[in-house]
Amino acid sequence: MTSELTQLEQNNIPKHVAFIMDGNGRWAKKQGQHRLFGHAAGVESVKEIIKTAREIGIEYLTMYAFSTENWNRPPEEVMGLMDLLVQAITNETDEMHKNGVRLLTIGDISALPESCIISLNNAIAKTANNTDLTLVLALNYSARWEITNACQMLAEKVKSGQLLSQEITESSISDVLNTAGIPDPELLIRTSGECRISNFLLWQLSYTELYFTPVHWPDFRREEFLKALTSYQQRERRFGMTSEQLNETK
Repeated sequence: MTSELTQLEQNNIPKHVAFIMDGNGRWAKKQGQHRLFGHAAGVESVKEIIKTAREIGIEYLTMYAFSTENWNRPPEEVMGLMDLLVQAITNETDEMHKNGVRLLTIGDISALPESCIISLNNAIAKTANNTDLTLVLALNYSARWEITNACQMLAEKVKSGQLLSQEITESSISDVLNTAGIPDPELLIRTSGECRISNFLLWQLSYTELYFTPVHWPDFRREEFLKALTSYQQRERRFGMTSEQLNETK
């Protein structure tokens, strides 16, 4: 492990880090380029973050790649994004598999172009047994859609007699979310200076530490990731308790 990584507290590494990868278009505009140029550069940031996360020992990365609201962007940008997604998944599947990365998705991928679905399913199948790192891509994802869908599933269970309404718990809700079986993120990183969650993992982020940086996603590489992790390690996560109570449990 490199010296810069050893500066992190190894007993305080987040198990799961989530990302809102913002600023590709603005970054491209500053370069005098088309927005898709920024999205392509953003793919390189994804690759570097995955590599760094594996070195550190982070077990889960969730990346907000395409929201349901993103369909409202100009059609040429949406189609360009879909083509880029297919290309990136196709090009990186073998590398992910070699490095022990498992790919999962959350969101309604059935609405994506067929070429995207095929590429994703192929990569998911090939990497299914990998255990070094789980990469979760949020595609055509909306947290409100996810929670609504979960409510409908629980309502059907109550209607059919499989479940009593008073038996619904936080755990039973979590079990019918897209992220069932995945631990909640300890850290959410959003790039490009925006300080909002944007309909992302609303249930799962209840006690997540939030880190906002003005750095655009194409410029968010290893050094910036380490800064975010250092900031996380300097925080006291109390979960409603006092500092004194926490110290008593140590």
